[in-house]
Amino acid sequence: MSKPIYVLNGPNLNLLGEREPEIYGSSTLDDVRAACEARAASFGREVVFRQSNHEGDLVSWLQEARSKAGGVVLNAAAYGHTSVALHDALKMVSLPVIDCHLSNPDARESFRHHSYVALAAKGVVSGFGVISYELAVEAACRLAAD
Repeated sequence: MSKPIYVLNGPNLNLLGEREPEIYGSSTLDDVRAACEARAASFGREVVFRQSNHEGDLVSWLQEARSKAGGVVLNAAAYGHTSVALHDALKMVSLPVIDCHLSNPDARESFRHHSYVALAAKGVVSGFGVISYELAVEAACRLAAD
């Protein structure tokens, strides 16, 4: 059986649908989960879907993914712009990692233009709202290591 795709979400994404809907849309994190599960299922895969406001949780889940996942979709949120720890953890993951964003960071504040995650990822999908996740899951499924 194929290994699952890990979809990992960083800080404040638990408030999707409430937080800045003009930027992030009205979909909730449960809506994102459902979209990811449906896209993965179309490739015969399951999703392990997690969210944390704590950087260390994301690092631990990336370490876990090394042996348990076929690929990783990571929306590190603000940690993508600040976390060398996530960058280092990603460098140890020999799976396809897709950096995913609901908004387009390059069209926003200049501090969002640099991503430690993107430096270590196979690719980046951004700016399409929930569709970004669907595209990122598809890419992870197509590139999966198993």
